[in-house]
Amino acid sequence: MNLVLMGLPGAGKGTQADKIVEKYGVPHISTGDMFRAAMKEGTELGLKAKSFMDKGELVPDEVTIGIVRERLSKSDCENGFLLDGFPRTVAQAEALENILVELGKKIDYVINIQVDQSILMERLTGRRICKSCGATYHLVFNPPAEPGTCDRCGGELYQRPDDNAETVQNRLEVNMKQTQPLLDFYQGKGYLKNINGQQHIDQVFSDIDLLLKGLI
Repeated sequence: MNLVLMGLPGAGKGTQADKIVEKYGVPHISTGDMFRAAMKEGTELGLKAKSFMDKGELVPDEVTIGIVRERLSKSDCENGFLLDGFPRTVAQAEALENILVELGKKIDYVINIQVDQSILMERLTGRRICKSCGATYHLVFNPPAEPGTCDRCGGELYQRPDDNAETVQNRLEVNMKQTQPLLDFYQGKGYLKNINGQQHIDQVFSDIDLLLKGLI
């Protein structure tokens, strides 16, 4: 099964990716992991990517696409893969289509985990971290026994700047703007499958599992 996993920050992509990999044994391929592996192996493209990343610049599409091609050509992808974080643009999606044609493969499904923006805000702004020991809490899902105080060491809890409402709102809006053309592209191809991510984690996976069982 050849899958692309999509979803906004806070939608639970990482959790569902782990569950898909555990049950179906396909490699979970994230952009970051691909770059790190290519750099570690010292491939020509890996070294090119490193030269851009070391300067704090975005890796150009042709390098990213080349690394994706190399990764999908490896033997562990023979029976399928789960792509996460790629493609990010329609141009990358079109390049992926060409790569898969070269490899004699095609995408089976693009799984998009849908969650309302208000719920994503609650999920992403609720995180609190202990200044002393680094323990992580969530005001809704994993609150401390005493507000503002770490259960483990009694340290003060704080909210990271990345987790404040204004930053999260901006992050979500940027992501939605980037993602919509990609969703439209895959809708047109007939690959897109929307999954309700507002349910319990196990129910979300049950819905994904029901979809994937049809591919076996």
